[in-house]
Amino acid sequence: MRPPKAIMIELTSTQRKYLRKLGHHIDPLIIVGKQGMTDMLVRAVSQELEHHELVKIRFNDFKDDKRELIPEIERRTGSHVVGTIGHVALVYKQHPEEEKRKIVFPD
Repeated sequence: MRPPKAIMIELTSTQRKYLRKLGHHIDPLIIVGKQGMTDMLVRAVSQELEHHELVKIRFNDFKDDKRELIPEIERRTGSHVVGTIGHVALVYKQHPEEEKRKIVFPD
């Protein structure tokens, strides 16, 4: 039985700005390579999001297709893209269990 998915509300511009600030100093955890969009890539992104909540994805290959791939990653992982710079996308997904959340938005 699968755990219930977290209900994501739309992020405000202030929350997106805060997440971009946090993401500035982290290294990409996911690299999109020669195989492009695969189920394994989606699983890897989902696992990293569950562990870290905020993940950088670097496009080493498929750079020209990233505008189509980023929304697909967002849809398949239930995450939010909070920003892209060059060939790097920053995605966020709030942990479903409140006590395990690592990112707390300022009031």
